[in-house]
Amino acid sequence: MADGTLSFVHRHQSGRPGSAPLLLLHGTGGDETDLLPLGALVAPGAPLLSPRGQVLEAGMPRFFRRLAEGVFDEDDLRRRVDDLAAFVAEAREAYGLPAPIALGLSNGANVAAALLLARPGVLAGAILLRPMPPFATPPGLAMAGTPVLVLSGAVDPLVPAATALRLAQDLRDAGAVVDHRTLPAGHGLSQADVAAAKAWLDANRSPASA
Repeated sequence: MADGTLSFVHRHQSGRPGSAPLLLLHGTGGDETDLLPLGALVAPGAPLLSPRGQVLEAGMPRFFRRLAEGVFDEDDLRRRVDDLAAFVAEAREAYGLPAPIALGLSNGANVAAALLLARPGVLAGAILLRPMPPFATPPGLAMAGTPVLVLSGAVDPLVPAATALRLAQDLRDAGAVVDHRTLPAGHGLSQADVAAAKAWLDANRSPASA
């Protein structure tokens, strides 16, 4: 069931004790249910935490405002990142979770990237599906080896290759350990994304410790 008792409407699914949790962040027009099947595929048995974005664009949930396609309202983004970081802290206390690994798609990947760059330590790592740089000028905070997988689409009409490369470099410059791959796909998900995300997660996540 959807849960509205914390600061975000969300879903929480408990998992095996000791499994690292995933923070699922949907794309534009999604909700707290969208990525639950993906989370179960890439991390079977892991706890899943899936909030609904609090911004509406033409009735479609998002995690932050944009001024146009690919042009973000960075003042709103910074506020929303703080709100999302506060929700993660609430949920960790409520459900007894360690720091999660984000799994974000499109708008959800962008807010996850912003969370990595602006609030280091909130996430234990991230899988970013079709992301683009959230900030024109990154905050310049240190991430100290946080693992990040960036999966771009070779024929993505929304995120040019150079844009994805810039995000990967922004993350590396902040100290993240970045694995950036370009898959034969567009902006939508493919089986290659699922396989790459699962393999990366198996290699990079360690048993959780609260």
